[in-house]
Amino acid sequence: MIALLKDDLAQASAEAGVALTEYFVTDRAKWVWRYRVNQLNSDPGCAGWLTQVVAAEPEGAVVGYAGFHGPPDDAGMVELGYSVVPVHRRQGYARAILTALVRRAAAESRVRTVRATISPDNTASLATISGFGFVEVGEQWDEEDGLELIFEVPA
Repeated sequence: MIALLKDDLAQASAEAGVALTEYFVTDRAKWVWRYRVNQLNSDPGCAGWLTQVVAAEPEGAVVGYAGFHGPPDDAGMVELGYSVVPVHRRQGYARAILTALVRRAAAESRVRTVRATISPDNTASLATISGFGFVEVGEQWDEEDGLELIFEVPA
């Protein structure tokens, strides 16, 4: 993540073991990396829950990044997040990523609830979570993303 924050795609790719693209050094992606670096500095034990590179199998194409906003909180809730590289959108990767994240959360005994927050204008993400049992439970204002609808599903 530090290499990505320095726009060093070659170093970041070497560390990740896969070829990363310019998508990983966009302003939006850098916001994620900066936030995650700060989390890791505060709590190195949360590393296994945070954002990681997503590569499709078996070809190994890097299709995005995904993970959780942190380990389960005291109530057993984890919030997921994912982003798919534009050239790989509308090919089922977001749904596959969401499936993997929900399974990962369900496999952890401490997790009781999986949360997703989505802008009401993000029709693609709203469509992606349909069929996973997510129920809208409220809304919130996010300083980075604006108004978000809050969806939850039992783990």
